[in-house]
This record gives sequence, structure tokens and C-alpha cells, in this order.
Amino acid sequence: MTQPLVIGATGMVGGAILRRLAADGAQPVGLSRRPQAAQDGVTWLGADLADLGRAALPLLGVVYATAPVGLVADAVPALAQAGMTRLVVFTSTSIATKWNSPDPDERAAIRRWGADEARAIEACRAGGVAWTVLRPTLIYLEGRDGNVSRIAGLIRRFRFFPLMGGGEGLRQPVHADDLASAAIAAAERPSCAGKIYDLPGGETLSYREMVGRIFDGLGLPRLIVPVPDWAWRLALPLAVRVLPGLSATMATRMAKDMTFDLAPAATEIGWQPRRFYPQFKQARVG
Repeated sequence: MTQPLVIGATGMVGGAILRRLAADGAQPVGLSRRPQAAQDGVTWLGADLADLGRAALPLLGVVYATAPVGLVADAVPALAQAGMTRLVVFTSTSIATKWNSPDPDERAAIRRWGADEARAIEACRAGGVAWTVLRPTLIYLEGRDGNVSRIAGLIRRFRFFPLMGGGEGLRQPVHADDLASAAIAAAERPSCAGKIYDLPGGETLSYREMVGRIFDGLGLPRLIVPVPDWAWRLALPLAVRVLPGLSATMATRMAKDMTFDLAPAATEIGWQPRRFYPQFKQARVG
């Protein structure tokens, strides 16, 4: 009997996939380099994705991968040897939206990401493995992600949020659990093999409104402060101390639309993501 394997099982999306599979009685295997607490219906395999040749892999069928796609590409031969017939792997719509980023480091990283995605596809083709690539937009899971929850942490700490200009750029935040549902649905549909799907959230809203909904989810009054471009750039050296990784490019992106069509995934996977109403009252945020 084959077992589904979840690579990235301790992450936001991977953990949600693992929980859903266990609840369905699928007896999934979670891959982790570190020991994990016992979980009903789940078998944990202690192994390093970068060195799967040494791992005692069970007889596999479907493999779900949320780990870096370059490592997944390298592991495809070992997974195929263990019986993998189907790979559902996550990358990101950033491959499209940031491909020509003005930041040279970011641009180089995104192009490596795209090349790794292509390499994973080619490895599956060479090994006779059916594949599906899922590209989410802005992933969130209250208290755990580095995007929406990071904004929530700043709001909780300072009680306001600075927004460059009007923050009119459009966004489609997508919940991690919805992505887990999509991955399992895609694996069950032979017609989804050999395809790449964009997975936007169930609502398109401006960056400003997205931030406003985060205030709402924290139970705090909305206090969004527009900051002119020149003032933002002047304050950037101080801002990065509060929010490591912030850059002028990230700030100017608040005005850029980053939206995708959910119709193909809706038609072929049954994609029906929730609207964006995050709830942070019970979640820990930074």
C-alpha cells in the first residue's frame, strides 16, 4: 500500500496538507529533519531532503512538496525510485510579478526560482512522474506567515501603519489551509497533471484595504498613515531596523497590481478560496 509523503510538513501549507490527509485516513508521512511530536494518523520520517538517498522511504504514491523547489528537483530521482507517481509542488506567482525586479539581488533570486521550477518539471518528465505546479499569491496563516502576520505585528506594536502613497496596488491574499485543499484536489484529478496553476485568494483588494482588514482582524481601529515617496526613502534606513528585509523596492510595490486569474484553477481543481478576513485575536504575532 502506498502512502502520501508531505515534504515541508512542518510549514504552514505542508502542515495543513498533513492534517487534512490524516483526517481523511490517508496515513500520510511527514518529512522532517528534526524529531516531531506524535500526531494521530501521521508517520514522521526523519530525513534530510538534500540527502534522501540515505533515507528509508516507504512505498510512495503522491508526494506533496512545499519545500524549496530546487531541493525538490534534486530529490525527484530518489522519490521516483521509491514509487512516486505524482508530484504536487508549490512555487509562487512571484516568479511572474518579480521576474524583472529593479533590485538585482531579488531579480537573480527569482530567476533561480524559475529555473529550479523548470528543473523539477524536467526531472519528473525524465522519471515518468506526473506533476502539477501550484503558484499561490500572498500566503497567510494568522501568526505564522512573514507577510500579513508581519504587518499585524507592526500594527499591534505601533497602533498605526505607514503606507507609501495611496497603497492602491491590488492584492489577493490566500490562506494556507485553502492551498492545502487545492493541493489534495489537484492530486486526485488526472486532468491536472502536467499543468501550472496560479492560486490567488478569493478576493481582490487594494493594499490599503488589505492593511485595513488586518487592523479589523486585530480588533483595532484603522490608523493608516500615507507617506510620500520622498519621505519613505528618507526614513528607510530607520525603518529597516524595525522591519528587517524592507527595501525601497518593496515599498514602491505597494502601488503595483499583483493579481491573477483564478478561473483556470476554479474550473479544473474546484478552487474556491475564502475572502480575506484574517483573525488575529487568538494568534501570536510579532
